[in-house]
Amino acid sequence: MTDWLSPEEWAAVRLSLKVALTAMAASLVPGILVAFLLERGRFWGRQALDVLVHLPLVLPPVVVGYVLLLGFGRRGPIGSVLAEQFGIVFAFRWTGAALACAIMGFPLLVRAVRLSIETVDRKLEDAAGTLGANPAWVFLVVTLPLIMPGIIAGMVLSFAKAMGEFGATITFVSNIPGETQTLPTAIYTLTQVPGGEAGALRLTLASIVISVGALLASEWLARRARRRFFA
Repeated sequence: MTDWLSPEEWAAVRLSLKVALTAMAASLVPGILVAFLLERGRFWGRQALDVLVHLPLVLPPVVVGYVLLLGFGRRGPIGSVLAEQFGIVFAFRWTGAALACAIMGFPLLVRAVRLSIETVDRKLEDAAGTLGANPAWVFLVVTLPLIMPGIIAGMVLSFAKAMGEFGATITFVSNIPGETQTLPTAIYTLTQVPGGEAGALRLTLASIVISVGALLASEWLARRARRRFFA
């Protein structure tokens, strides 16, 4: 692929993979916890949490990016503290692109895991508990294997959303080649310049290859999980 794509195009591919994998990994544990809270929890504010989690699905991505810019920009209430106290900067950095992609893909991850939790037979968990297993052990040996297909599906959806995210990232981190220019923003840039159609087509094909690879990998992981836990 390095010979087929120009150095600038290859940089966009690598950055997109880096951003998408980081966003997916950062969302995984919080997504599972939130899915459990929404499906199993009974607490005040549960409906508000549900709305907040799924809000990125219905808001225009540009709005999400602008809210992130207001909050996590260098002058924002969160961004200024992170920059001054910890030296962490999100705005106009690849880490900001990962943050934006994680937020946009988070509802998809939570929804997929939550649907899997909904199908779990609680009697199996209760039986493990009556045999002396503590809640953490019940989760590891009973619940986690049963919801693994949903976790894998959620990871793929989160990764795919991150790979295709445009509005939130370009608003929050702009479109800086080599720093924040991902595949979608690179394709958009190439379509706006004379003679850029060939580069846009190459990146489009690269996106298709990556997407198909992600789907095949998810199917392989799902089959492997089923053989491991249910053989």
